[in-house]
Amino acid sequence: MSGPRVLLLGGTGVISSACARRFAADGFEVTALTRGRTTTRPLPEGVRALTADVRDDASMRAALGEETFDTVVDFIGYSPADITADVARFAGRTGHYVFISTGSVYARPAALPVTESSARRAGAFDYPARKLRCEEEVERAHRYEGFPATIVRAAHVYDETVFPVLAGWTVIDRWRRGRPAVVHGDGTSLWNLMHARDFARGLAGLVARRAAVGESVHITSDEPLTWDEIHFSLARAAGVEPAIVHRSSTDIGREIDWMGTVLYEDFRHSMIYDNSKIKQLVPGFAAQVPFEQGAREILRWFTADPSRQQVDAGLDAAFDRLAEDCHGYRR
Repeated sequence: MSGPRVLLLGGTGVISSACARRFAADGFEVTALTRGRTTTRPLPEGVRALTADVRDDASMRAALGEETFDTVVDFIGYSPADITADVARFAGRTGHYVFISTGSVYARPAALPVTESSARRAGAFDYPARKLRCEEEVERAHRYEGFPATIVRAAHVYDETVFPVLAGWTVIDRWRRGRPAVVHGDGTSLWNLMHARDFARGLAGLVARRAAVGESVHITSDEPLTWDEIHFSLARAAGVEPAIVHRSSTDIGREIDWMGTVLYEDFRHSMIYDNSKIKQLVPGFAAQVPFEQGAREILRWFTADPSRQQVDAGLDAAFDRLAEDCHGYRR
């Protein structure tokens, strides 16, 4: 007897690929609908693959026909129109629609710990602003149309293929050349990192119980990390000395425009999440992969293939300029 039928909109991204693997391992009948382009994270055995453009209704009708699903999980919705299309497409065809959003929708600075009822705000950072508008459309559909929806907020989920610092591999390359990385503020603001495997465990438990319809739920780690600690863990995994220069988010933004927006609006603020709700809905759930272990997985993956070790020459030069004004740097 097959398990619950789950449709994933997406399935080859950092979060969605881990969820595809976990759902399949837990006995769900999993279908993943993608554009069929990504090869970095292939779908696991036992997951049915459908190819379609989720923004094209004719393409979606051709792929899905009149199929029904116990749960639909949307990992890729990025505008209210995407949610409106999902509601029209899946109303009456699923008992549970889950929209994957982000903890970055919360207003900064936030009173800690952040709960699901904490204030939200659309700032200048485009990604959370768009996700917040999607959330509002999900809430509208649930409240006024009875659409059985849940909002799940992730916070900086990574897997072995992702460097959870904005400069990526360039940081490791600089350390190996005896140059410092640049870290915003004084490096002590608190942040949340969660391995995709842990997020997938939480989401699989939530989908299996379906007690969260009409709710918003965090699935985040209980391991608070400073930005210096994140860099030190990566350095230990790489076997290098972690030289660091601290500069303000404003200073960094003057040299690297896109990075300044992310830092000023999001990363510079401490974020600690209250995970009481997910633990109540999924008894026994807790993140199991500490970042020290995750950092080792990241370095193994990047080290296995030199082509993955991409250095951004522009960022490298900008970090040199930011370090020039400092009389010393932290080791």
